[in-house]
Amino acid sequence: MGFLLVAATGLMTGGCSDKGGDSCSEAAMQVTTIPAIGTVEQPAPGPNFTLQVNITGGYPSGGASLEVKARTEAGNNSFFSTSTNAVSGTNTIAITNTPTASSCIVDITITSKSCNSNKWTGSYRYSRK
Repeated sequence: MGFLLVAATGLMTGGCSDKGGDSCSEAAMQVTTIPAIGTVEQPAPGPNFTLQVNITGGYPSGGASLEVKARTEAGNNSFFSTSTNAVSGTNTIAITNTPTASSCIVDITITSKSCNSNKWTGSYRYSRK
């Protein structure tokens, strides 16, 4: 794919709390991604790009949902969105229809199905040549 794949650990901060009546005692999810959270990837041919989301620990016993959204940085125009059931281990998402010559932001959210306050979020930037 022509872009550097680097894994970095993004740990959810805080854990579960009693916000809006959603009280639980689940462990915080431990997540790594390729491309890594917080990175700016080098421009690559595209138009499709692979995102790998790895839940390495703290997977909720009731399961989790994985939401991925991609948007242009200038204009904040959304061009990709998907929501699926997350699995413990590797989750692979194909981000499609990336616009040419635009800096893009990918936002990732993983939410426990049994505890809405057990949530992990992260983002990274990339662009298509």
